[in-house]
Amino acid sequence: MKVTFLGTNGWFDTATGNTVSVLVQTEEYDIIFDAGNGIAKADRYISQEKPVILFLSHFHIDHIAGLHTLVKFRLKAGLKIYTLPGGAAHLDTFVGEPFTVPLNNLPYPAHAIELEEGTHKLPFTVECLPLIHPVPCFGYRVEIDGKIIAYCTDTGVCDNAVTLARDADLLITECALKPGEESPGWPHLNPQDAIGIAEKAHAKRLALMHFGAEVYKTLGERKAVQDEFEKVSPGLIAATDEMTVEI
Repeated sequence: MKVTFLGTNGWFDTATGNTVSVLVQTEEYDIIFDAGNGIAKADRYISQEKPVILFLSHFHIDHIAGLHTLVKFRLKAGLKIYTLPGGAAHLDTFVGEPFTVPLNNLPYPAHAIELEEGTHKLPFTVECLPLIHPVPCFGYRVEIDGKIIAYCTDTGVCDNAVTLARDADLLITECALKPGEESPGWPHLNPQDAIGIAEKAHAKRLALMHFGAEVYKTLGERKAVQDEFEKVSPGLIAATDEMTVEI
């Protein structure tokens, strides 16, 4: 299984990268978490022969801005977009006229499907739980090909993040804040918070992304976080755009 970080910035694009999107390539599916501007790079990695599954965490622009590039793809087995309750209506507005090409006019079948909180068979197992954020936001746990991938962004520290990350082969979290920083009015994680979630969950490996574009202004600042904390979190990844890891 390959995990490629297509976009790793939170809020807006900078020289450090595009807004958030993560590709997980499995035997039968190409799974994508979030559709920031990084999603436009997906065709550099996928064959477009497999079914593509897109999980949207929430509808802040940095997580959906890349949806307007869906029309460039030629997904032969189609696209399913999974979202939290009420999300289909948001997609009809955002991925539609006059903003962009509507889902039903894409050059391949594309369907929006709302998921309730809980565990589902798609046919692989996915669990979705609400995270702490100013707007409704889902974190996801996907079990496929004998591996567990957990994706938790955007969020503050919460029990649901630990639940989703339990024994995960890879936990992907945000890291919007610098070490020791807090943002109680706009919940996000710093490196210590993310590591704490991973430790409580006994996740095997942690990847940090969704670095605040106004906070982490250079890739060197991300590398400094990895250098500082990899001793307490072995295998820690401070993700950069187009980094691929084998799970």
